[in-house]
Amino acid sequence: MSQTMKAVVLQEQGRITIDEIERPGAPGPGEVRIGMRTVGICGSDVHYYTHGAIGDFVVRAPMVLGHEGSGTVLEVGQGVTHLQPGDRVCMEPGIPNPRSRASREGMYNVDPDVRFWATPPVDGCLAEEVLHPAEYTYKLPDALTYAEGALIEPFAVGMQAATKAKLKPGDIAAVVGCGTIGILTAIAALNGGASRVYISDVAAEKLALVADLDGIVTVDASQEDLGERIRQDTDGWGPQAVFEASGAAGAYKTLWDLPAPGGVLVLVGMPTQEVPLDVVKIQSKELRVESIFRYANVYQKAIDLAAGPGVDLSRLVTGTFPVDESVAVFDRGAEGRPTDTKLQITFDS
Repeated sequence: MSQTMKAVVLQEQGRITIDEIERPGAPGPGEVRIGMRTVGICGSDVHYYTHGAIGDFVVRAPMVLGHEGSGTVLEVGQGVTHLQPGDRVCMEPGIPNPRSRASREGMYNVDPDVRFWATPPVDGCLAEEVLHPAEYTYKLPDALTYAEGALIEPFAVGMQAATKAKLKPGDIAAVVGCGTIGILTAIAALNGGASRVYISDVAAEKLALVADLDGIVTVDASQEDLGERIRQDTDGWGPQAVFEASGAAGAYKTLWDLPAPGGVLVLVGMPTQEVPLDVVKIQSKELRVESIFRYANVYQKAIDLAAGPGVDLSRLVTGTFPVDESVAVFDRGAEGRPTDTKLQITFDS
């Protein structure tokens, strides 16, 4: 076998190459070596490409992109018993320090020492092979394809959001933003007890993707106000749970008006600028405000739910492309086409 492998590398802002890099070698104790099959392109990958940074995370050296991945176990390290070569798997991309206080308190996602794929300076999984801790590597059930396995990572974000909302059976929910995360949050909320989920966006093409799902009500924000629509349908009460999944600063102008009294706001999207916080409106309705940062302790649940009859992750995949077309795929992702939801890159296996 060649000592090098193909990888998609962000060299600097605005420049991606398909390079030959060194293979990772044999797995150490507690690790597995994985042959990558499918990797999804996330908005953060595209943002690093177009801007070279996200907040304090700045690309200062070449970095392998990608953190939404699935593949096949090629080799297991010492002490690994729950996986074996040939297993189809997906991988949780954030590896915390198990001895940190955040990890000990069950919030390993906010561990300051977490090493997260494709977050500078950590290389991602858009390569033919990766080494990964077996503890954060999960078998894919037969019901899930590699494409769906690569979507478990963003689905885990939706699962974390629905978990933080503490939904009760029959609750009405609303999701602002119908991108990948918004759709997966809506699906998680439905399966978490919501009887109906309203989802809004200004792109009719995105709303059309979920308009046929039972329990989903689409609202074209360019034609109709989300809050008014839900209040009209609930005798003026409103939704018990609201998820902000657009990351658009403008959404916060009316966000505080949306929830029903005693409801919850879950902040999922990350605005790139400061947003207004209406404390009086929050207090006057005794709203609960929650936030999420990635996910913790939900990955296996996301897999189990995705494998069930009530979830079809494959509908989110807009296009699948071979790794040799990766530069064009990222350029397309940077265009932000309203008809694109999830672009994926595949390796031969």
